[in-house]
Amino acid sequence: MACKDNNNTQSQELPKTAIKESQKIKVLNVGTFHFGYTSDANKVDFNEEDKKAHKAVRDLAALLAQFKPTIVCIESLPEYNKEINQAYQDYLANPTVLNTNYGERSMLAFEVARLSGLKYLHGIDHAMEYNYRIAEELVNSIDSVTYNKYMNDPFKELPELKHQIDNFYGLPLLEQLQLYNQPEYLDFNINVNADMLLYAGTENGFEGADEAAKFYHRNLRIFSNLNRIPMIETDRVFILMGAAHTAFLRENLKRSPKFELVNTLNFLTLP
Repeated sequence: MACKDNNNTQSQELPKTAIKESQKIKVLNVGTFHFGYTSDANKVDFNEEDKKAHKAVRDLAALLAQFKPTIVCIESLPEYNKEINQAYQDYLANPTVLNTNYGERSMLAFEVARLSGLKYLHGIDHAMEYNYRIAEELVNSIDSVTYNKYMNDPFKELPELKHQIDNFYGLPLLEQLQLYNQPEYLDFNINVNADMLLYAGTENGFEGADEAAKFYHRNLRIFSNLNRIPMIETDRVFILMGAAHTAFLRENLKRSPKFELVNTLNFLTLP
């Protein structure tokens, strides 16, 4: 009598319909400069009252809204959610005039949320100060050669990107945001805001590394705030923040078992 083959893998296979494919929450992670006032060390001149600027913002919002987000996150402290969402409700009542009171958060994010039919926005920022300029305030005994070489010409190896940056103010808003969301520019933001400080410090100190850690600390808390928002697999998350935060979030989102990054540049392209 023939023995039954217990190793028959065919008989042990589950029907394909019984296997549920894993699904991650899709995220459109968009970096920008601040349209209005900012305490950031690096600022971009942008006339948020100019009618042409308003048209450009609305056109940009229409492109980003094609992502069809179900959740919109902005660079605002969670404790200000009530205030900024009251402003959003006021905007929904009269969307013919963009709200400029909160810079890109109200001009661009409000319009993306409106076009997506959303009733609420989420602030995920976290306030922590750190010293961008610590390396300029001490005698660098770690590696001043590498630090100075990079800071004097951070785009030396990226001539095309350097050309765009040199002509930044001549670019339309859409192309400015395309620049801000290129992977090389996002890497630059982490370097210039934090990682280059690892090359700076006194002979027996870690002043640069300690300041860089504050930058990482703040952004880790921002990512933690993102995870406080209740979500389901079918949600689609739009995040609008300053490019340095976008760059850091990108690194966490790429490795996340929960989120799936979509290509931002696909939504910053005219049809």
